[in-house]
Amino acid sequence: MLDIKTIRDDPELIKRVLLQRLMELDVDRVIALDRERRNLLQEAEELKHKRNQASGEIGRLKKAGEDISGAVRDMKMVAEKINLLDQMLRKLNSDLDDLLIRVPNLPHSDVPVGPDMRAAIIVREEGEKREFDFSPRNHLELGETLGLIDFKRGAKITGSHFALFKGQGALLERALITFMLDQHTLSNGYTEISPPFVSNRESMMGTGQLPMLEEDMYHLRRDDYFLIPTGEVPITNLHRGEVLQESDLPIKYVGYTPCFRREAGSYGKET
Repeated sequence: MLDIKTIRDDPELIKRVLLQRLMELDVDRVIALDRERRNLLQEAEELKHKRNQASGEIGRLKKAGEDISGAVRDMKMVAEKINLLDQMLRKLNSDLDDLLIRVPNLPHSDVPVGPDMRAAIIVREEGEKREFDFSPRNHLELGETLGLIDFKRGAKITGSHFALFKGQGALLERALITFMLDQHTLSNGYTEISPPFVSNRESMMGTGQLPMLEEDMYHLRRDDYFLIPTGEVPITNLHRGEVLQESDLPIKYVGYTPCFRREAGSYGKET
């Protein structure tokens, strides 16, 4: 979540970033809620200070054998005001947090701005592009022609766009997974992680899937869990809420998981 101070200091920057990323958010409401929250916090702190003073005064009056009923009445009124302010602050904090978690990270100034990949800039190219003397087939066509992928039976089991790997196709998939994991663990010093395939709401919020992409997630309503949309969710959340020592860095993890997401929108479209 972006620091509220960053938004407070330069709301126009946040508005520009939202436009660049084709996102909508009422930044002015964020600023207004933040201002109201700070005012209520100040008022609550002043009342708590007043309550502490009243408590000391009651103690002094008791010690002197004087009547404390008026002071007790005043302190009770202050306590009721504090309780009301605390309730208002809880509601304000909830409303503000709901907006703040929708604010995207600020892109680097070098990132090109545009509605699609046409705005992307080629930084460098490696190798030479192979030229074919025939019309090449894509992986879907090859997979189906060679009997590696069965879309018809995948659709029969589940629905359209679900593939069933079989025979050499299933063997190739398993071999590639093993190769990738072995390469990173045995050659590059990564620790392999085999995480749960369901995630709680806090983890999904921690990696930014929620709230913006909730409609694309598979939600287990009874437990309020989500099927993981990518292995990054559980692996990134391994150290959520922890303070890591610089001497322990870098921490390198690798894992393979299925990915469950609808991809009804532009995220991962046709992948």
